[in-house]
Amino acid sequence: MSGPVSRPAVTDVVLTWPARLRGLVRGSSVALAVMGAVVGALAGVIVTLIAATAQLLHAFNFGIPIDVRLSAADRIAPWRALAAPVFGGVLLGLIELWRRRAGAGPTADPVEANALRGGRMSLRDSALVTLQTLISNGFGASVGLEAGYTQIGSGLASRLGIWLNLRRSDLRIMVGCGAAGAIAAAFGAPLTGAFYAFELIIGVYSLANVAAVMAGSLGGFLAAQALIGAPYSIHAPTVGNVQPIHYVVLMILGIGACALGIATMRAVALVEKAFDRSRLPVWVRPAVGGLGIGLLALVTPQVLAAGHGAMKLDMSLDLTARQLLFLVVLKLVAALISLGAGFRGGLFFASLFVGALLGRLYGIVAVQLLPNLAIDPTACTLTGMGVFAVAVVGGPLTMSFLVLETTGDYSLTGAVLAACVATSLTVREAFGYSFSTWRLHLRGESIRSAADVGWMRSLTVGRLMRRDPATLSADATVAEFRHAYPLGSRHMVILSHADGTYAGLVPTAEAHAPELDADAATRLVRTLARWRTAVLTPAMGVKEAMALFDRAEAESLCVVADAGSRQVVGVLTESYASRRYAEELDKANRSLTGEDG
Repeated sequence: MSGPVSRPAVTDVVLTWPARLRGLVRGSSVALAVMGAVVGALAGVIVTLIAATAQLLHAFNFGIPIDVRLSAADRIAPWRALAAPVFGGVLLGLIELWRRRAGAGPTADPVEANALRGGRMSLRDSALVTLQTLISNGFGASVGLEAGYTQIGSGLASRLGIWLNLRRSDLRIMVGCGAAGAIAAAFGAPLTGAFYAFELIIGVYSLANVAAVMAGSLGGFLAAQALIGAPYSIHAPTVGNVQPIHYVVLMILGIGACALGIATMRAVALVEKAFDRSRLPVWVRPAVGGLGIGLLALVTPQVLAAGHGAMKLDMSLDLTARQLLFLVVLKLVAALISLGAGFRGGLFFASLFVGALLGRLYGIVAVQLLPNLAIDPTACTLTGMGVFAVAVVGGPLTMSFLVLETTGDYSLTGAVLAACVATSLTVREAFGYSFSTWRLHLRGESIRSAADVGWMRSLTVGRLMRRDPATLSADATVAEFRHAYPLGSRHMVILSHADGTYAGLVPTAEAHAPELDADAATRLVRTLARWRTAVLTPAMGVKEAMALFDRAEAESLCVVADAGSRQVVGVLTESYASRRYAEELDKANRSLTGEDG
């Protein structure tokens, strides 16, 4: 008969369970999916709390009933409409002043983290960004909370994955689970949440990530439903029958939405530059922007916050084309001022709102110009919602599934999908960025999606180069070269000046050419030097190095410490760089399909 469990045995279990859990998650796809569901559920709980807090802030700051959406309010006291955004701007300015004095740098969002950092995010920085987003939205700035939702959901998932010591590919999936759970919880749409993660956060849909991401999305959806339900679910009216010819009409709407979407993204950068040129202190700009938002709110409260209430309200009103166009302009101006002045948040729901207005406007025009098509204006409204969001945010499947889960209409979803794909292709060709990657581009990054390119950034010339290159003085003769490097000893020799700076490359075979025999003793080897200006530096990435090999039409290139000093530090061959690049690319591709172990 066994006795009681000894105290040392209990202590061993307590101390070793984290390691056992790490081993289980790292070695089992099922365990990873379970962990994804846990992360998604946590994200759903946090989203619910943030949404409730934002609603309380709206009620307190603007004096509206607790059950009324801010952008759908009938009237807001003018002093509140002006004071609340300004005060929110002051709070954000003080936070930004504190950040700068603390020496804090930019916070990586889920897209940047998955593209460049293998999914590693700071939970503390993510919580701060979420707080800034909550303040921005809660005090009326024309931004959505979705950026804060995905930031904190992904940050929590990343921290948990780092604690579990997950592989790079699994950590990226876990970040996607956090974002999927957050979006699914916010909109009550698990398919939308999952494909948001696939298209925008992970950058690819594959067998390796589908189970965990779907589990995370369902976890967030169920957690939110168990609490108060989806904070921002969209309710659409019934749509009339969609005919095949309507696909073409709606695709034209999608292509037309591209111009406005691209203009919106470029305008954000222009407004930011305008604030920079104003020479206002960074911490003052949000307050100034808040004043601009308040002035617009005096015209209509629909410009405040993300626009959830306004979207629901406008779908039930019989608005004229002029009124719709007026609302589109006001909402976009409010959003541009908010982002350009330094308020934190995203354009996810704002783009849905503007797109719905744009689609309804298009529907009015289509019915008047093409009455025989019998197209339902509601179909145009919902398609406009999807295509403009695709033009700004990206994710054609994400937005198509949002329409499907909003309406349950499969025939309309097919038309929306066709329009969203047309929009995505057009934006990719004409612009090449979504709003999140465009913001990264303005900071100097060149990524176009969340697809993992961090391994490529780490594959630098400094890691690949040979550090013991064959070198010779540029003042040596051809005969001295032949003596130092016989045929077959080295393929390429680097020439250097007396101070160690680079002078050129000489192929060994060329130095041993028979036509040089007559004056080999007197001819300086520097006369044979090639590729004198084409050099690599250790910090260059492998793709940049491969491009330089192509331009120089060289098989080997010298590596110098930096372009200014040109001190020789190594050599790199095109064949070795190509092989290592191919190996890492194959490894990355295998990780996407779950074939890496």
